[in-house]
Amino acid sequence: MDVERSLARPAVVTALVPSSRREGRFDVVVDGVAAATVGAESVSRLRLAVGMALDERRLAALEEEGQVMGAVDRALDALAFRDRSAMELRRFLHRKGVDASVAEVAVARLVDSGVVDDARFSRSLARSRVAGTGASRRRVGQDLARRGVAPAVAEEAIAEVWVEEAVDDETAILTLARKRARTLVGLEERVRERRLYGYLARRGYDPDQIRHALDTLEREGA
Repeated sequence: MDVERSLARPAVVTALVPSSRREGRFDVVVDGVAAATVGAESVSRLRLAVGMALDERRLAALEEEGQVMGAVDRALDALAFRDRSAMELRRFLHRKGVDASVAEVAVARLVDSGVVDDARFSRSLARSRVAGTGASRRRVGQDLARRGVAPAVAEEAIAEVWVEEAVDDETAILTLARKRARTLVGLEERVRERRLYGYLARRGYDPDQIRHALDTLEREGA
């Protein structure tokens, strides 16, 4: 009977210790063993306290919370290197072996808190592509689509950046073409034109835009 009572006894929270690995995290010790690392908000929401008895349901909730918080922290570490879209973060967590449902909850929390914002991310990427590579609207849209940004969000961000940066597509492609043409001086004309065409196409400009730019360069004698 003593053994049966022991087996049936609920687990007990024996300590809540501030984590040494990340500020704002707490190691939850259950029956003397570290069971999960959670956030301060988690402690409040789960009403965790030393001496609290945990039945199977509460133990499962604590375990799930620990998994989600671990995924959140992995995502935060990734964001410390560069900004990412919500979809990129989900893909990152999946590659790290995080369960899909856990990754979904973790990323949703980061979105709700404003840490992850696809609109902000899209504006930043669009601005860097325009300034750094002279990419076209279409190329920026393709980049954002590959990162899982919703079309409406991407289109709004691109339109906003194009206005803010006063981007004119015709001027942009001509500037890019002139700059590239200077690096191709000395090549046979057809080879030079083919390379210049490919260079502009890789930046997302359509055939009509490229042909117009090449014709303009030809008239300029560039």
